[in-house]
Amino acid sequence: MNINEIKNRLKSDEYSFLKTDKNLGRNIILLTVGGSHAYGTENENSDLDIRGCALNSKMQILTNQNFEQFTNVETDTTIYSFNKLISLLCSVNPNTIELLGNRPEHYFYVHPIGRQLIDNGDMFLSKRAVHSFGGYADQQLRRLENKSNRMAGQAQNEEHILKTIGHASYEFKRKYFDMPEDSVKLYIDRSDRDELEAEIFMDINLTHYPLRDYKDMISEMQSIVKSYNKIGCRNEKAVTHGKLGKHMMHLVRLYLMCFDILEKGKIVTYREAEHDLLMDIRNEKYLDDNKQPVPEFYEMLSGFEKRFDYAKNNTSLPDLPDYGRINEFVAEVNEKVVRNEF
Repeated sequence: MNINEIKNRLKSDEYSFLKTDKNLGRNIILLTVGGSHAYGTENENSDLDIRGCALNSKMQILTNQNFEQFTNVETDTTIYSFNKLISLLCSVNPNTIELLGNRPEHYFYVHPIGRQLIDNGDMFLSKRAVHSFGGYADQQLRRLENKSNRMAGQAQNEEHILKTIGHASYEFKRKYFDMPEDSVKLYIDRSDRDELEAEIFMDINLTHYPLRDYKDMISEMQSIVKSYNKIGCRNEKAVTHGKLGKHMMHLVRLYLMCFDILEKGKIVTYREAEHDLLMDIRNEKYLDDNKQPVPEFYEMLSGFEKRFDYAKNNTSLPDLPDYGRINEFVAEVNEKVVRNEF
């Protein structure tokens, strides 16, 4: 589906909610494409994913009402509220930071405020990308290994879980009450359970720590463990429906986009330079006759992992996003909304 076809489709009754929904309409400041069309890796079977941003209304801003995003499942459309999107961008969330790096022709509507957001995307970039992209890559790699015959066993699964929790815990210091670095130690050891070869253990040394913060922190860790336990069923379906190549492609694309952020401080969503490589992977040229990834693919991943380790230790990005610029921008935008000046 080319750009003109997408534009015409957006004008159809199928997408009438963009004009009629109370949270959208004139509040939309950014309307673009997501998924394979945004990366330049679509084929004739690719779904159309529409993404965007809508300003919070005057009433929502003044009364702190909770509109976070609009989702239309039938059309794979997600429109984030302005305040919610800012929060996700500050975390360098892979699924949202890419909205600021699309090709110019992939933006179907851009309000002047939306243009400001795109042009100042660098204010959101920080070393948090190491953990947001790294955590997502770990999960993707684990799913890939589960889909293939390369899986080493349950003990390796624990290593992936521990690594993912490590990336997630980077945000704990911001979200929860402060604690000394060695207060919670996670490590893998031999398990006494019959069904487990190894498992993650905890050593905890906390005093006078808020119970609610501790509960929420443990809950986040439990959610990560549960998410890995659900992978098996989805993996079988992915292999059956020939989606393994697509999954492999997106893992590589994720690394490439992260390298641009860590090494160049740039958000590049459309992968023009690597298009042929990504399409070769998607078209299963890196799968053998048994539909399993060939050794060359894992060698490629190994090189990416080494490059990622170097980039995260040598990036010039700041530890945190530029909250001064971000807060000034958000205050300016929300003030315009309250004054009906946008």
